Amino acid sequence: MPDSLVLLAGMSVLVLSGEGLVRGASGLARSFGVSPLAIGLTVVALGTSAPELAVNVSAALADRTSISFGNIIGSNLANMGLVVGAIALIRPVAIETSVVRREIPMMLLATGVAIVLGGDVWLAAAPNVYSRGDALALLLLFCVFLYYVLADVRSQRDSDRYLGDLAETSTNIGRTRIPLGSAGMVVVGAIGLVIGAQWTVDGATGLARALGVSDTLIGLTIVAVGTSLPELTASVMAALRGHTDLAVGNVVGSNILNLCLVLGVTGVLRPIPVPEGGMIDLFAVAIFSVILLGVCTTYRHQIMRGEGVLLLLGYLLYVGQRALFWE
Repeated sequence: MPDSLVLLAGMSVLVLSGEGLVRGASGLARSFGVSPLAIGLTVVALGTSAPELAVNVSAALADRTSISFGNIIGSNLANMGLVVGAIALIRPVAIETSVVRREIPMMLLATGVAIVLGGDVWLAAAPNVYSRGDALALLLLFCVFLYYVLADVRSQRDSDRYLGDLAETSTNIGRTRIPLGSAGMVVVGAIGLVIGAQWTVDGATGLARALGVSDTLIGLTIVAVGTSLPELTASVMAALRGHTDLAVGNVVGSNILNLCLVLGVTGVLRPIPVPEGGMIDLFAVAIFSVILLGVCTTYRHQIMRGEGVLLLLGYLLYVGQRALFWE
């Protein structure tokens, strides 16, 4: 089978399996008495990042860490440029204060920590690499973020409309599944993620060799967009239903999980060298994060269609020049 078809099949299985895993895990959590709010902030958020995690674990075990790095950074860029830009084109995006106050600053912090940990050439005059120690630090940051969010939820669950929407969404997901069916969806989803991740890595590696480009570029573009499809689908559907604030919260939360959890788990399995041009990609993520914070605080906390066009064009231009001039 051609590498392009293997890659397409792998990413399709990843998207479907991630959706099944989210729904099944939500149903199981509700059957054990876990609150819908906690489900929305943990199971659903983790589920949308499951494709990235599956691909990166598979790539790390196959010693294709360049795909891992490109996938994480490329997914974050796609989330902010492609996904948020697409949402804003559908309708102006209303941003809740809680997203600006809670998730976006944490995303900026996670990005800054990732830059510092990856910049060994500046701090220790050594090659840039995410060691296992760096990965553990990122996982600890993820634990801090999770504790902070859940503690904040407990104190604001009655007044925060953004969290209320999450609770309603996760309640609807869990309500439609019985425990036995939910358990089956978790098992099938987990198996699908493993198979889809292996196909995706194999297809991406073969395609990179056929095109004569690096694994990093394939991970930064094709694989990253593919693994960001759950965020894109969920966010577009939320925007069409008028829940644009929920859509942006999903994107920002996914970016935090990619940097802290996915990069952390991958780095524990195998140290991740920062590829050539990788630090520039990290700084690009930081710049997009600052821009996103800026547009979220203008026009009465709304992202207008013109700003969505700028985010989308900025993403396309960056990825385009990355492909043309850095390979």
